[in-house]
Amino acid sequence: MSREASDQMRMIAKLALEDGTVFTGTGFGARGEIDGEVVFNTSMTGYQEILTDPSYHGQIVAMTYPQIGNYGINDEDSESRRPWVRGFVIRELSRRVSNHRSSGSLEDYLVENQIIGLEGIDTRALVRLTRLHGAMKGILSTSDLDDTSLIAKAKASPGLVGRDLVREVMPSEISRWRLGLSAATSNRGTDGPHVVALDLGMKWNILRHLVETGCSVTVMPGSSPAEAILEEKPDGIFISNGPGDPRPLVETTATLRALVRDAAGSRGIPIFGICLGHQLLAQAFGARTFKLKFGHRGVNHPVRDERSGKVEITTQNHGFAVDPSTLPGDIEPSHLNLNDQTNEGLRHKTLPVFSVQYHPESAAGPHDSRYLFDEFRALMN
Repeated sequence: MSREASDQMRMIAKLALEDGTVFTGTGFGARGEIDGEVVFNTSMTGYQEILTDPSYHGQIVAMTYPQIGNYGINDEDSESRRPWVRGFVIRELSRRVSNHRSSGSLEDYLVENQIIGLEGIDTRALVRLTRLHGAMKGILSTSDLDDTSLIAKAKASPGLVGRDLVREVMPSEISRWRLGLSAATSNRGTDGPHVVALDLGMKWNILRHLVETGCSVTVMPGSSPAEAILEEKPDGIFISNGPGDPRPLVETTATLRALVRDAAGSRGIPIFGICLGHQLLAQAFGARTFKLKFGHRGVNHPVRDERSGKVEITTQNHGFAVDPSTLPGDIEPSHLNLNDQTNEGLRHKTLPVFSVQYHPESAAGPHDSRYLFDEFRALMN
C-alpha cells in the first residue's frame, strides 16, 4: 500500500474506557469495533512478537514507545500462526519501513489480519491512567463514534476475569516440533530427551529453545488429560504460557496435580512451567492466584534469583500472579520481582518441578534467563 493510498484510508477512531475516559485519534489497519482489556507494553521493539503472542488474546495493547512500525513485519519473528491482540494503540505509526528483513508494513499486516489500530492519542496519558486505576475494559471503534454509547459498551464488555481464553488459542491436535533457533540446529533434538509441551497459547520461541538444548518435542493441547500425556512417554513435561485468568482452568490444574504426583512416584518426570504454566502449577500445589492492578508487560523487568542473588533483566507479559503466602511448605519461592516484590518463580524442595512467571525465551527481549532451559534439560539426564 502506498503512503498516499494509506493516508486516504485513514479515519477517526476512538478508544473508550469503562471509567468514562475517551481517547480520539486516527484509525489504521482494519475497520470495525472490538472490546478488550486495555493494557500497556513498555518495549521499544518487538511489536511483531507482541502482536503474535497468544497471551495477549482478549486485550487491546498500547505501546509506550512513541513510534512503532519503522522496521515493518518479516517472515521469521512471529510467535504463533497469527496475531492475537484485539486492538493495537500507538502514538505514531511510521510511514516508512526500513529493514532488510522486512516483507511488508505493519499497517498492511493489521489489515490482512483484521486487527484495528489507533494512533495519534496521548499514550502517556493512557498509561498514567492505567497505572493509577488499573487495567480497564475498553472499546476500540472506527464505526460508532458516540462517546456515551462507547462508554456503555466498555462497561458491559466481559473483561478477562473468570473467562477461559485458553480454549480459543490452543491447538486441537498433537504435533511434532523440529525447528530450532537457526538452520544449523533445525534438526537437533531428534535423538535427545523427549519433552511433551502442553500448549495453552505457547510462544514458538519456547519450542525453538527446547530443540536448541537437544530435546525432541511433542506439542499437545493444553486440555490433554494426564493419561494421554503419559502415553507419549515423556522424559520431561513443559507447561506453556497463555492468556487470561488461571482460576477457571480447573481441569488443567487437576491434570497438573496428577502429573506432579507422578513426578513424586517412580517415574520422577521433570516439569517446567512458564507464565500461565507457573500459575497453574502453583494452583496444582494448592496456592492462590490473583489479578495484578495493571500487570507486567515489557522487556526490562528486574528479577532476583533467590538462590544465587543475581539479578536478571527479564521479558514479561502477565496480568495475574501467585500469592506466595499460600504456597505449601514443600514449595519455595525461587525468584522475586524487584519492582513490586511479586513472586516470579517457584521450586519444589524435593521433586524436579519448577516454574517462572517471566519469559526466559525472550523474543523479543534480553537473554539473561535462558539458563533455565539448560536446567530443565539437565534434570532429564
